[in-house]
Amino acid sequence: MSRFFQLGTFSVAGCAPFAGIVVDEQVVAVSALARMGYSVSGADSVLGLLQAWEANNVVLETAVADPAFSSLPATPLDSVQIHAPILYPRQIFCAGANYRQHVIDLIVDQNRSPETQQMSAEERRAWGAQMMDKRAAHGQPYIFTKIPSTISGPFDAVVIPHDAEQPDWELELVVVIGKTARRVSRENALEYVAGYTIANDVTNREKVHRQDMKAIGSDWLAGKCSPGYLPMGPFLTPAQFVEDPQKLHLTLKLNGDTMQDQTADDMIFDIARLLEYASQLAVLWPGDVLLTGSPKGNGTHYGRFLQPGDVMEGTITGLGTMRTPCVAEE
Repeated sequence: MSRFFQLGTFSVAGCAPFAGIVVDEQVVAVSALARMGYSVSGADSVLGLLQAWEANNVVLETAVADPAFSSLPATPLDSVQIHAPILYPRQIFCAGANYRQHVIDLIVDQNRSPETQQMSAEERRAWGAQMMDKRAAHGQPYIFTKIPSTISGPFDAVVIPHDAEQPDWELELVVVIGKTARRVSRENALEYVAGYTIANDVTNREKVHRQDMKAIGSDWLAGKCSPGYLPMGPFLTPAQFVEDPQKLHLTLKLNGDTMQDQTADDMIFDIARLLEYASQLAVLWPGDVLLTGSPKGNGTHYGRFLQPGDVMEGTITGLGTMRTPCVAEE
């Protein structure tokens, strides 16, 4: 039986980041496997490892299960700096409006659709539920991109821009690509997944919809691409240790209060469908990440947005926990 392990990017005392294997709250540098006679391609970084993931994953599994693994130098997790697990993916794909209850809440709370202007909140909710059922049966995913400079570590501070009026949280399950994917089928899509991690797709909600250019649609650069607006991690959990990603549970707490608390089976389009759709439109490379959408319970629903001094804690069962304080832009 395989021994559970995770991968991450770490540094010690300001030295250059390195790829590490996490086992029992200890970090072992991937490069140290050479001392056991194991050859791993791209051992210096997690992105490098992912370029030959199928072969490397076999080696990693075998090495971690080897009794000699315990003899390698290890550092306690609390003695290293934990960075985002992948520094930096070449492409970041994001599924928008992909949780049923989340989208229904947006329809009720924001009331942007012309069809709902004269409806009560209860009528808008019923209308939204009907629209989501139709979308799931006959529609397509909505996928956009985010830029790599938004990535920050799982315990780094999120800097709130001075001109942001409605900075919002969006905890998400992240799919990490393990081999080049182009026009893959839904049935085979999960074969292209190396593993999973966690991200918070922080969003300047008031900047998403450009009032001066309504015909063009959403402005994702303004809405989602402030520096550090994608804390990610703490680790990459290989796919073989996640029996069913649609059963993973997502929880986001703000200053200790639970705001998001839902299972990934509320996705309108599951992970396999998202990968099928994205790979029809673009090529997905090893190390790319796909954010799969955020559950209900965003700040828009509560009428409460992020402020300096807030602390967000995002957890997904079996993957880990991020803890990110919010600070004001200098």
